[in-house]
Amino acid sequence: MEIIVGTIVMQNNKILMVKEAKKMCYGKWSFPAGHLEDNETLVEGAKRETLEETGYKTKLKKSFPIFTRNDSKLKILMVYFLAEPIEYKINFDTTEIMETKWVDIEELKNMDKNDLRSHAIVEQIIQTLESGTLYNLEIIKDLPN
Repeated sequence: MEIIVGTIVMQNNKILMVKEAKKMCYGKWSFPAGHLEDNETLVEGAKRETLEETGYKTKLKKSFPIFTRNDSKLKILMVYFLAEPIEYKINFDTTEIMETKWVDIEELKNMDKNDLRSHAIVEQIIQTLESGTLYNLEIIKDLPN
């Protein structure tokens, strides 16, 4: 099973998006996210991925519902957090990300499905934001080893 962690970074009613540079999803827009590393908590992984892909340090505010994808080859668990930017360094991994941009929700809703890495995730994130069904971070409890 793969675990993906990421953030929905919001500021001034806009969401921070990244344009992918990786071959498998080249040129597609996505939320900053990536694989959880060994010995890393969900929170640590989400913050690290966001910093690597956008240059933003973030403060996590809430948790989205956990999303899963289960096909014949791969099982994926996706954990996204609502975040706000707290610090920016003009530096991100250009081998993974071509560019970043702030998009308002209406613009995101109207983006062509072919321009998005995962239209299903974008739809779920927008629905969750609009319904307000986010969870307090206390829903996640890291147990000691």
